[in-house]
Amino acid sequence: MEVIHVILGKANPERMNGVNRVVHEMASNQVRLGYKVEVWGITANPVHDYPPRPFTTRLFKASRNPFGLDPSLKRALDKRKNHIVVHLHGAFLPVFYSLSAFLQKKQIPFILTPHSTYNRVMMQKNPLRKKIYFHLFERKLLDRMAAVHLLGKTEWEGLGDIYNNSKSVLIPYGFTPSQRTLSAVKPAVFTAAYCGRIAIYPKGLDIMLEGFRQFHQRFPQSQLIIIGDGKERKLLEQQVNEYGLSNAIVFTGSLFGEEKVAALERSHVFVHPSRTDGLPATIVEAASLGLPCIVSAATNTDEYIARYNAGYAMPELSAAAFAEGLEDQYKRMMEYHQLPLLQTNALHMINEVFNWEQILQQFNNIYTSAFYHKPIAASIGISQLQTRMAV
Repeated sequence: MEVIHVILGKANPERMNGVNRVVHEMASNQVRLGYKVEVWGITANPVHDYPPRPFTTRLFKASRNPFGLDPSLKRALDKRKNHIVVHLHGAFLPVFYSLSAFLQKKQIPFILTPHSTYNRVMMQKNPLRKKIYFHLFERKLLDRMAAVHLLGKTEWEGLGDIYNNSKSVLIPYGFTPSQRTLSAVKPAVFTAAYCGRIAIYPKGLDIMLEGFRQFHQRFPQSQLIIIGDGKERKLLEQQVNEYGLSNAIVFTGSLFGEEKVAALERSHVFVHPSRTDGLPATIVEAASLGLPCIVSAATNTDEYIARYNAGYAMPELSAAAFAEGLEDQYKRMMEYHQLPLLQTNALHMINEVFNWEQILQQFNNIYTSAFYHKPIAASIGISQLQTRMAV
């Protein structure tokens, strides 16, 4: 049995597409652990113009018709039937509707990862259009699949609103932590860092800004570093100026590799108060560097942060709750000197919750059940997941 990951694009981690990065990381670790996988991309530019990677990549031409399928993709899948399970990445994509019909016709099992598209906030974006599309197309795709892989509680609840099923499985993505020594040297000024796309509403950056303003009034020896870029950067910078915080908030622009890691390591705490998300890789990356994290429920990491005492899980999505989180972490680090404890807790969380070997074994159980047309629920204890999510 082989697994074929199908995405829109090329799984190029050098691009800012989060799905690309996740699929690249997942496939790389599957190969490392001995699983047979390939990544197939549907793209307008089917040219192999990316760096070497450890897995086989095949590219197929995207059609101008959003429902159109490249005939060579059909032939490639037909040739491999009886030997593969297909893993689709993305939702509300017309080409995947057509692909699901073809896979069903050829009796090729497949599973779907929607990458947060089904959560409640995302479903309210163009709601009428999505409701019509779901009724005509997306529901049929879900009926055809063997399982839908969800990253967290927000997706579970969002999908449950529109599609009752027993095929949902809840598994976080893994992470490969670096072997670098944790930095114990921090600036004298308490520093919080955000890293991600500058999209004010979905990422909760208005909440972050107002919450930091409240915190900074009480603890002026503090600063916020914003790593990333986006169309709304100028608007956010304008709001910073209006708040009179231009001396306390630093915009670095997009940083990559060692530059990004260095900026994070110089910080005391990582912050991510999203309104809507899947499972942000930046939170996991920050925790792997020993940074405690202040997160909202929408990041689908709040339960882990709380369970491992690795930061602060916001009890509600508000500026006040964010400011309370900053104060909590400030006192623990600057007054009670608990930075080493928080660093240890963050690493403990990474090693237990986001362990690729364990996570990929769970995925392999799903793939195997789909391949042999066995009920997915029995193979992964879906009743236990339902009970946990209902708590």
